[in-house]
Amino acid sequence: MIEVLQNHITNRLGNNLANLDAVLAKFKQIKTKRNEQILQQDNVCKYVYFVAKGCLQVYVYDKNMNETTRDIVIEDNWCSELQSFGSGKPATENIRAIEPCELLAIDRESFQALMETVPQFDMVYKQILEASYANSVYRINTFVSLTALERIQWLMEYRPMLMTRLSSKLIASYLGINKDVFSRLKAKL
Repeated sequence: MIEVLQNHITNRLGNNLANLDAVLAKFKQIKTKRNEQILQQDNVCKYVYFVAKGCLQVYVYDKNMNETTRDIVIEDNWCSELQSFGSGKPATENIRAIEPCELLAIDRESFQALMETVPQFDMVYKQILEASYANSVYRINTFVSLTALERIQWLMEYRPMLMTRLSSKLIASYLGINKDVFSRLKAKL
């Protein structure tokens, strides 16, 4: 499992691999079951996770306890509730394993130590943050301007593997549309 993270970092840094073993040693391996809760709202997020295998859902509840999915995180990507992780305050989001997962987790203390002592880790983290921010802004801006049908078409074009991996309910939540509307529109495609 650690090889997946090693390849991920190597792909981002090229030959700038000094301290790679020190970085990898700070991660612990975690295996989850399907539907296992990794982080619950109001608990402090203690880890940043690298998804070696599987799929995670990042979501919140509205006042009626309906789930709204902020993100679906698949292999070769990072996941955390960064505000809670960075501040030590309670999380406002939940993270659940949608599939059985193999994760590599780093705690806050180890993470901070690597940020201070390993310039390459700091560089990878900044790349991850920038990509995450750009993806979130793009998704929000795109979804605001798209109809429900156009959102489904967007998903089919840009993240097609989610259509076969996720339930209709979860896809509808991710797209911000009603499950019944999603099923009806999907049938038209």
